[in-house]
Formats: sequence, C-alpha cells, structure tokens
Amino acid sequence: MMKKIILGSAIGLFTALAVQAQESIDVTIHEDGAERQETIDLPKSMTYPIDSLLNDWKAKTYIDLAKDCNTSQDNPFFSDSVYIDRLSRMPTVIEMPYNEIVRKFIDMYATRLRTQVSFMLSACNFYMPIFEKALDAYDLPLELKYLPIIESALNPSAVSRAGASGLWQFMLQTGKLYGLESNSLVDERRDPIKATWAAARYLKDMYAIYGDWNLVIAAYNCGPGNINKAIRRAGGKTDYWEIYNFLPRETRGYVPAFIAANYIMTYYCKHNICPMETNIPEATDTVQVSRNLHFQQIADLCNLPLDEIKSLNPQYRRSIIPGHTKPQTLRLPMDAISNFIDNQDTIYAHRQAELFKGRRVVAVSDTKPRAVAGKGKPTLYKIRRGDTLGQIAERFHVRVRDLRLWNGISGNRITAGKTLKIYNN
Repeated sequence: MMKKIILGSAIGLFTALAVQAQESIDVTIHEDGAERQETIDLPKSMTYPIDSLLNDWKAKTYIDLAKDCNTSQDNPFFSDSVYIDRLSRMPTVIEMPYNEIVRKFIDMYATRLRTQVSFMLSACNFYMPIFEKALDAYDLPLELKYLPIIESALNPSAVSRAGASGLWQFMLQTGKLYGLESNSLVDERRDPIKATWAAARYLKDMYAIYGDWNLVIAAYNCGPGNINKAIRRAGGKTDYWEIYNFLPRETRGYVPAFIAANYIMTYYCKHNICPMETNIPEATDTVQVSRNLHFQQIADLCNLPLDEIKSLNPQYRRSIIPGHTKPQTLRLPMDAISNFIDNQDTIYAHRQAELFKGRRVVAVSDTKPRAVAGKGKPTLYKIRRGDTLGQIAERFHVRVRDLRLWNGISGNRITAGKTLKIYNN
C-alpha cells in the first residue's frame, strides 16, 4: 500500500536574504487510517544560507551580484499528474517515482532555492562534462551527475561539519581509499576531476553490492552500515521506500532530493528559472607543474586574478603547488595556457625567495649560553644530599632561572658536594 506523506509547514521562508538556514522539515505520514509525525533532516546543500553561498561564489569571481540573475520569482503551479508525467518522460535508468515528499523537494528548489538553482545551472556548463565523462567511462547512469547538487551545491570548496570535502563530499579515509591525496598543501577531494573519477569508482563498487541505484544513493549519504542495518530491521526488504522508516532522518530526504534535483535541472524553464550570468571560464586546459609554484607568481606574470586561479584549482589549500614532490596539475583559462608555457622559467623564478621562505638546510648554532653574573660578591653554597634547585632558590629568596644562569646549569639536576654561586643583589 502506497503511503500518503504530507510535509508540514515547517519549511519556512528561504530567500536570497536568509540568514538562518533551516535544517529539517516536519512530515505527517498517513497510513492505514493512522497518522504520525516525523522529522526529516535536509541534505546539507539545501541548508546553506543563500546570501552566504552568493558571497562565496562572488569571492571566487563567479558572479557579479549587480547583475546576478534575470530569473522571475513567479513559480507556476502544476498538478500532481503533470509532475508524474514529466518524471516519467525523463530518459533515466534510475527510478524516479513521485510522491508528496518528492513534490515538496521540487517545490523547495523551485521557490525558496531558485537563486541557488540559477547559479548551479550556469556552473553545470563547467562541471557536467567532467561528471559525464567519468560516469560514461564506468558505464554508470548519467543522471548521477546531479548527485553533487545534493552533496555540495556544486561548490568544490564545500566542507561539511563531519569533515567531508569537495564536490562529491568525500570523507578523508574514503577519499584515501579511492586514491585521493590529502595533506597540508593538497586536498584532492576538492579536485573536480580526480574526485569525480574516484566517486565513479565508489558508486560502481556500491552498485556491485546492492544492485539498486536508490539504495546506492542512500548509502552514499549515510554509509553502507546504516543501509544494511535498515534492511535487517525491515525484515530483509531491499526497496528504498520499504526501508524508508528505518533510515537516518537525513537519508529519508536524500533520494527524494536527488529525484527533485534531476527534475529541476531538466524542467527549470517550466518554473521560470534561468541560468545566472557567471564568469566561469568556458574553456580551460591543464599543464603539468614539476617545481614549486605559488599562485601569486602566476597571477603576476599571466595577468590573471588570484581568485580565478584559486577557483580553478581548489585542491591547493595554501595557494602553493608542491610540484617538487611529484608532478601536479594546474588548470588555467585556455588563453593563459600558452602564456604560461612560453614563460614558465620566468614564472618559477619570479619572487621565489619572497614566496618560498622555507629553508632546505639549516645550521645549528654552536654558541653556548653565557652565564650571567650578578653584581657584588656571590655567596657560595655547598649542595647537600636531597637539595633541589627550588628549595635552594626559596631559601635564598632568588629565582631558579637565576641559579641556572649563574652556575651554567641547563636542567634541574644538581650533585651533592658541588658549590653554587648565589647573588643576593
């Protein structure tokens, strides 16, 4: 029996000026004449305050907020039958069913998150070819290209409170398991290309386990352990909607949000949403960097804004490419590639001493601490068995540090029978 699920009024106002982001929605479930309330946690990408996201994108020189979008705020109303028909017409391998939960997530994208959708439509021009190439190479459903919309709102620098990072929100250990390097200078989880290929391998591995894409998508959110636990608690059932009530709160909304993302990225025109004007380069290319290189060197001699270089290379945490350890990839706008190649020796040498201050070799000074003598004639004290520097200092009303300086002592160890100089000036 199909459950009738109605989302309550807790969604609230979510506009481009929102400061406090909502993190959950209330759900009323009617089943077999009974009614119960539950709460679904929203995917993190849907809880980012829109003004914060816009400022982040602006900082990366993606958009000009003065002309950010011509999207109408008028969202037409459509009946359930229209949504059912549109979802059924989408050329997808993954099942895209309809119910009230799916509708409410569509409504969120089409109303409260319109500005976010508008930006993501423009970002798709840059990221979707990357996603499609990797998914096609592993013979995966191409509709999975919209998974990063749920994971990160297409922000390659996104970091969750749990520590997941990048477009595909890899946790540190999972990223390393799939070959993504993470250290103080490089975090390949933020590399759009490497992280995408790692995500494709991970998704293929998960499908080999479950054989059901809705379960794979749910497992991507909460981990295979939670999915296996939900299957056991549901008596061995392996349908996402059958194990729905046994899943973590956020995962209950994750698959509906994925379906809604596929819908809105396909039918955005029907909801009067248009792509935002952005400054993301249409054409880019990569070069291999085999020496240490700072983004500022590139910005100075290739006439590129520093923020643009950072946005195209989000995997480098400190604006430094550590090419001396192993060859690294640098992505630049197409028209800057030839300039970099023709002048790379000059670029590597530019401001090198200023930007790379770390010393490769350092000598240890052989100068020993010079004892600081006090004024006047010292008192000579013969150390007794059981004496400590602290006791002696207290007895003569001096500091332990001074005792060490006067007598060339580096630690706290003293020997009975030896004589200490003590100045009382």
